[in-house]
Amino acid sequence: MRYPVAVAVAVLTAAVAVAGCGSVRTGDAGAGAGGATVPGATGASATAPDYAEQARQGAAEHDRLFPEVAALRCESARPSPSGGTGSGAPLDPEAAKHAENSMYKQTAAMTAAGQCRGAAHSARITAALAARAGGTPLTEADLQRLLESLGYPATSTAVHRSGSQLGFDLFVPGTGPCVTGRLGSPVEVRAHGPYLEGGCTEPKGGH
Repeated sequence: MRYPVAVAVAVLTAAVAVAGCGSVRTGDAGAGAGGATVPGATGASATAPDYAEQARQGAAEHDRLFPEVAALRCESARPSPSGGTGSGAPLDPEAAKHAENSMYKQTAAMTAAGQCRGAAHSARITAALAARAGGTPLTEADLQRLLESLGYPATSTAVHRSGSQLGFDLFVPGTGPCVTGRLGSPVEVRAHGPYLEGGCTEPKGGH
């Protein structure tokens, strides 16, 4: 459809009048120093997060809280060679179906640095639990206090009991990864990436 010239001029005039009222000028909030401006955003939300800087700050916080792990210099760790071959997909149809049904249990892959830190945190927690061996059984409160004494805050730790077995899941402050433990015989502590559905605690069911 072709608009008459008079109508087009009227529309343009109205647009200019609206734009002149409350418009954002160059140099207004939304172009933070060193950050990318997000189109259509204003204020603090206009600057894209600096993920590299967040990662640097997180690593610094981790190293401050856990100097003995920082001494391992995990940031320079290299990926371990994979011994597997092929796609790794199950050949048995039933196994493939089971794997599909268990996809909700999948965790994010860990970097070499994450694997290094995870192994170190698993070892220090295992050692602390072993030091309690032979004493009275731990309660949920006892385990919570033990983990807090090692530097893992209650806000990132979940202590739980399944039947007679006590366990925990936590996120290592600053950098991750997750560490999960089960206080059975023997004690089992392992590191892993966060679950794809979120958090460090294994989801209860699939979809």
